[in-house]
Amino acid sequence: MQSTEQLPNGLELLQRDDCFKLGQDSVLLSAFARPRRFAKVLDLGAGTGALALLCWRADLQITGLEIQPEAAQLFRQSVEVNKLENVTVLEGDLRKIRNLLPHGCMDYVLCNPPYFKRSAGKVSPLDAHAMARADGQAGIEDIAVAISYVLGSGGKCAMVFRPERLLSLFAALQRVRLVPKRLRFVHQAAWKAPSAVLVECRKGSSPEGLAVEPPLLICGEDGSYSAEYQSIYHPD
Repeated sequence: MQSTEQLPNGLELLQRDDCFKLGQDSVLLSAFARPRRFAKVLDLGAGTGALALLCWRADLQITGLEIQPEAAQLFRQSVEVNKLENVTVLEGDLRKIRNLLPHGCMDYVLCNPPYFKRSAGKVSPLDAHAMARADGQAGIEDIAVAISYVLGSGGKCAMVFRPERLLSLFAALQRVRLVPKRLRFVHQAAWKAPSAVLVECRKGSSPEGLAVEPPLLICGEDGSYSAEYQSIYHPD
């Protein structure tokens, strides 16, 4: 069944029950990411285009790369519905990035990568929703290589990941000269362990100067949504 979700920035996102739907992580990552003006931006593993549309600005040139045909087609339909002339949807496997995009063609990469290993027993190979959250199609190493390939020197990427796999992420990034420069943990509440981590990297940068930002709290002490969280979902 197909439905339409209005995003915080006013754009419309077409969704379908058999494709991975808009989640909190994409919304929080879009608020964390900081592509410069007039940047060329790639949404890697774009799905139905939620992250790309959340980060949309008129000055950006946005490309979404997605392997699943059904999701890519929904993304194209959303682009048409919103009459966006600066968004392109590519269908293909990020592991074959060299056949899809030129080297160093992007300034900023967005990625909501798979969180879990297929061997962890958390997904079914027949579940399209789970495939979007597990590295059965591409592992974090493949993703890091693809990001590094499309970024020019000094280019940046932003992603959301699970804290318990942060070491694996950093190891994959280090191998391809992607240096973490901003880090922010997401907590459901101040007294709870982080449920996600937002990371921004710069290609070819010095390993010094990692900024660990104050935590992003989903809820306040009374259990209601925090003011910052509400402002992300309901910007002025």
